[in-house]
Amino acid sequence: MTPDEHLAMLRTEGMRLAAMPPDALDAPVPTVPGWTLERVVRHTGRVHRWVSATLAAGPDASMATSASAESLPRGRDCLPAYRDALDELLAEFDKHDFDRPAPTFTGPGAVRFWARRQAHEVAVHRVDAADAVHAAGGVAPEPVDSLGAADGVDEWARLVLIRALPEVPTPLHGKTVHLHGTDTPDAEWLLTFGPDGVKVEAGHAKGDVAIRGTAQELLLTMWRRRPLATLEMFGDIDVAHRMVDAAVM
Repeated sequence: MTPDEHLAMLRTEGMRLAAMPPDALDAPVPTVPGWTLERVVRHTGRVHRWVSATLAAGPDASMATSASAESLPRGRDCLPAYRDALDELLAEFDKHDFDRPAPTFTGPGAVRFWARRQAHEVAVHRVDAADAVHAAGGVAPEPVDSLGAADGVDEWARLVLIRALPEVPTPLHGKTVHLHGTDTPDAEWLLTFGPDGVKVEAGHAKGDVAIRGTAQELLLTMWRRRPLATLEMFGDIDVAHRMVDAAVM
């Protein structure tokens, strides 16, 4: 996906989150113990404010300069406050070239890093919020765009998984996992685990275990929002469970 496509996804998913029913703010998120719809909204809005401050601070700023972003108000006011935080973030992105240097939590990067990260941050948390509404008797969550979900799986593998496993647990050494998004072109990856970390390659290849599902199913499962058992798996299923259990950032 291009950075412009990431911002379009951020806008779409953010508007869906902003439109959550205020009467359901106390609804628990089934897949994130201890979280409610209100906490999802307030958390995501504060992240938006943090990223806006990071971008506004300039290329040479320290991440610490924006770490104290203001929290959103509690209760029903959190929803319009979230919409304001979303609008402010989108406006901040409009001020910068995507290739402009920017600090990131992985080291020096560019504005495009944050466009992608925020798009997928909001997509997953919007599903969290919608899951809470659905569990409380509301409508089922709208699906994440399949191309966006596939890009989210790629980001999970190359950012979250690699960052979470700088030292791969010994039982995973030498193991390989093939991820296959069944509803999206070119949505295949081979993950190779070794003592020096994780290698990610796009494309079709045989792994010790193959994990198949729609791009959204893969995305939500890798982010521990859906159980592995809902996906098709072939081969050494224990490797798949070890990977997901270890990939916590």
